[in-house]
Amino acid sequence: MHPAPSVIIFTTFSGLGFGLLTWLGLGYPAVTGVSAFAFFTIAYVCAVGGLMASAFHLGRPERALKAFSQWRTSWLSREAVVSVAALMVMGIYAIGTIFFATPLPLVGILGAVLSLLTVFTTSMIYTQLKTVPRWHSPLTPVMFLGLAIAGGALLAGEITAAVVLLILAGAAVLATWVHGDGAFARSGTTLATATGLGPIGTPRAFEPPHTGTNYLLREFVFVVGRKHGTKLRIIAFLLAIVLPVILLLVPFSHWLAAVAVLSHIAGVLVARWLFFAQAEHVVGLYYGKR
Repeated sequence: MHPAPSVIIFTTFSGLGFGLLTWLGLGYPAVTGVSAFAFFTIAYVCAVGGLMASAFHLGRPERALKAFSQWRTSWLSREAVVSVAALMVMGIYAIGTIFFATPLPLVGILGAVLSLLTVFTTSMIYTQLKTVPRWHSPLTPVMFLGLAIAGGALLAGEITAAVVLLILAGAAVLATWVHGDGAFARSGTTLATATGLGPIGTPRAFEPPHTGTNYLLREFVFVVGRKHGTKLRIIAFLLAIVLPVILLLVPFSHWLAAVAVLSHIAGVLVARWLFFAQAEHVVGLYYGKR
């Protein structure tokens, strides 16, 4: 699928922001006053900034408020509702922590659960799509949650936890890639099944449906060469997982911690680009692109 910058920014930074809010809600790090203000500012900038970026991918951004109305059937709508609830609850927790130095544990735990639930609803927007076999897997929410929790630990300065969680998140990323590479073939979707002509023979496209481009080709058909995909996966994994883990294992330095955070963010951005660019939508069969 077309890797739109707005969606890449949205899924990367909202995950980091809500991941950090999760840790803050659980009391890690145990900060109050100005220090707490700094952590909550980072979390809210990432979370809210990511959510705002997602609106730019809508055909009619001015109608974004309507996304809240379909929560019974739409994961996008559920994400909107849960994200606002998480931000509101964590806002109450932040006020107590920053201005009164009295964290409210139950409020924080509720906010942490809602923050994780927000990341889960985001992942389900893509997981539910049977038309994209690579995404239609339980590994998709595992990967989203793994990166969010690990990135949140990294931003929270929880070094030991971050090392372990980054390794686990890396395993989830690798599993998602390996499983996803064969997902389209395993789905059994072919031109024969799409057209219903399988019993007659093996159909093939005589000519493309048309000579120009259209919305479907622009949004749902994006081809990444195997060689380039492999290189980008290596870059994403090294930046998001390997380099941050190495930097966290050496004697602590604020500069090295900052580099680890920046490296992780850069790596997740590359991984998110691949997440969309390598998603083979079944509509590509109609155009002879699969």
